[in-house]
Amino acid sequence: MGAANIYNGNIMLGPVVNALTIIIFSVIGTFLVKGIPDRIEDIIKKAIGLSIVYVGIRGALENENMLLLIMSMVAGSVIGEFINIDKWINRLGQWAEKKLNIKEEADGKRSFSKGFVSATILFCTGSMVIVGSLQSGLEGNHQTLFIKSILDGTISVVFGASFGIGVAFSAIPVLLYEGGIVLFSMAIRDLLSPQMIREMSSVGSLIIAGIGFNFLGVKEIKVANLIPAMFIPCLYFAVIALAAPA
Repeated sequence: MGAANIYNGNIMLGPVVNALTIIIFSVIGTFLVKGIPDRIEDIIKKAIGLSIVYVGIRGALENENMLLLIMSMVAGSVIGEFINIDKWINRLGQWAEKKLNIKEEADGKRSFSKGFVSATILFCTGSMVIVGSLQSGLEGNHQTLFIKSILDGTISVVFGASFGIGVAFSAIPVLLYEGGIVLFSMAIRDLLSPQMIREMSSVGSLIIAGIGFNFLGVKEIKVANLIPAMFIPCLYFAVIALAAPA
């Protein structure tokens, strides 16, 4: 997959397909999949939660530097909590809800902001979004993002039925985030190492497991405040490179 694939005009195909899939399937879930009994909805969420925990832990186990993983989670969580990313993402959802004049249902089950935030965090966090976007930017290979689109579409149906139209709007940050990684990776493709990508993906996968635990209702984790942890490995390898003797 050489330069010909990178500059053929389809470099953003993966992110665009992912975003459109989220919109289409969340709309289907919002307007067509209705009347799901609470017990069915609950067991589906728990099944998805268990699956997300499995995918997250499995991806995290691919790391080769356990200490770096722990350090990244600790340092990243402190940074995220200081910035309070969770609060700002929630405010963004509430702002969009207000601007679009979308009201929550009387029973409070359908929440634009909750659907927007939950879907945004889930779809923008983890190894597939990082590796897939990097593959698109570095190689012009969109296969991983296409697979992610299938998974996101399935979850969007359930999310749309549960939370409403706010899930569809998560496609915007998904497109911006994946597209940003694609363009950024094109600019620095000669500086990224396989080790850096692997460790970033492992940290992201562990964060994904946290989302799974939220689905299971074990204890609410402000997963958004953990997102900076994914980028700590970049800093680590940069410091190692600078400290290495010439």
